[in-house]
Amino acid sequence: MSVEPWTKLNQNLVLSMNNVELPFIREMFDAIAPKYDFLNRSLSLYQDVIWRRRAIASLKLGNGREKKMMDVACGTCDMAIEAVRRTKGRLFITATDFSFNMLALGKAKVEKEPHGASIVLAQGNGLGLPSPDAAYDAVTIAFGIRNIMDRHGALVEFHRCLKKGGRVAVLELTTPTHTFLRGLYLLYFQKILPLVGGLFSKNRGAYSYLPESVLKFPSHAEFKAIMKGAGFTDVHARPMTFGIVTLFTGRKV
Repeated sequence: MSVEPWTKLNQNLVLSMNNVELPFIREMFDAIAPKYDFLNRSLSLYQDVIWRRRAIASLKLGNGREKKMMDVACGTCDMAIEAVRRTKGRLFITATDFSFNMLALGKAKVEKEPHGASIVLAQGNGLGLPSPDAAYDAVTIAFGIRNIMDRHGALVEFHRCLKKGGRVAVLELTTPTHTFLRGLYLLYFQKILPLVGGLFSKNRGAYSYLPESVLKFPSHAEFKAIMKGAGFTDVHARPMTFGIVTLFTGRKV
């Protein structure tokens, strides 16, 4: 499977405007794309690599028959690349994002990968994915669900795309519940991160938006309820790295 120009894959796709912040967020990610990977690694102290590996492991894709995965809000394709590496090319992935600049950088990375031919790129929105019903064994989204205001609608869309027995993995930044850790986290997130992120990306607004979006994200119980309301069963929340990130998982029956 070759990597096709994403503009041809979904040129008729209509982006849903249920997400009222869509234009602002798309422009923001287009602007910070060149420094996105560097800042992700630096600001997370390389923990983002570990988080993605655990998310992929939770999908239980195994080493058997060829399977299909969709990675939503794929950014520069780190999740997709890690997944094909772990499965040695036996997993076919559609990686979709609404940021053209992110996809352009992702395409360059995918083309250098030994199993990059297993990844297809498509420009799209989590509320209207370029997929027929029940087409995928797994759907993932890493650090993107908080940017979608209609989270229930997005999860319903993920559910639609999954085969029976398929799994979803939602990796998202969350706020620690422990009082002391929460205080340190908020100091870093609200004061230090916007300064450092803005310095390197030349877009301080993007890294000021980040803590605000994380603080507004639902609690574990609330988000699990949203997942269940979208049709998922066997729903779990797994906090990681002192609770600054949570892996939410579920299954379609």
